[in-house]
Amino acid sequence: MADAGAFFYDRTDVFKNYMERRQQETSANDTLEIPIITALLPELKDKTLLDVGCGDGQIATRLFQQGLKSYTGFDGSQNMVDLAKKHMENQALNREYQVCIEQGFIENWEYPSLETFDIVLSRLAFHYVESVEPVFEKIYQAMHQGGSFVFSVEHPVITSHQVSMKEGANRKDWAVDRYFEPGKRTVSWLGGQVLKYHRTVEHYFHALKSAGFTIEDLRESEPQPERFKNKALFDKRRRVPLFLFFHARK
Repeated sequence: MADAGAFFYDRTDVFKNYMERRQQETSANDTLEIPIITALLPELKDKTLLDVGCGDGQIATRLFQQGLKSYTGFDGSQNMVDLAKKHMENQALNREYQVCIEQGFIENWEYPSLETFDIVLSRLAFHYVESVEPVFEKIYQAMHQGGSFVFSVEHPVITSHQVSMKEGANRKDWAVDRYFEPGKRTVSWLGGQVLKYHRTVEHYFHALKSAGFTIEDLRESEPQPERFKNKALFDKRRRVPLFLFFHARK
């Protein structure tokens, strides 16, 4: 039976495999995802930021170095929350920084109803959420006018491909399948079975517009050669987009 995203990462075996993967130099998070997220984020000096599905929270150090004043993050996985709090210990000792890490689920976390945050960030979390529309509406209400909403998800080419992917197979070709059929996808990942949700690029776009956002930019994780020591891996990353990114503004 597949686990929902938050509970999946609370499995001991899965979390161990996750930590080992994240520490690899070839991690797609470091070579593809973080650079584009950083490029899409607006000026951070003296800003307040909410990190939705914050995971291990390591990105906060980078954000504070760029002048961020306040960081609030939450995640459904207790393992991730504990790890994020550990990463935040040094920042919390610095009185210039305001840090808050909580355990909570994306769908029902108590988002402020009044304008609170200058920036909302979410990294590779919304493909674990069944319905993004109500979440985007809550995020919109929690943001200051003119604020930025920047997020990444697994690219729909990937989430659609997972239907035809053989368990345990090393992907050499990507068969896009049932692309226009949104919904649940059970995926073999990190030694377990996790439940993800497929939706199209168009779905994300219209969910943002329906919530009231203006879309400022869209990116698809095109690799840059200077970030890859291994040419074979660079060539592989050029074959298919792993991630989809949006920058929307209230």
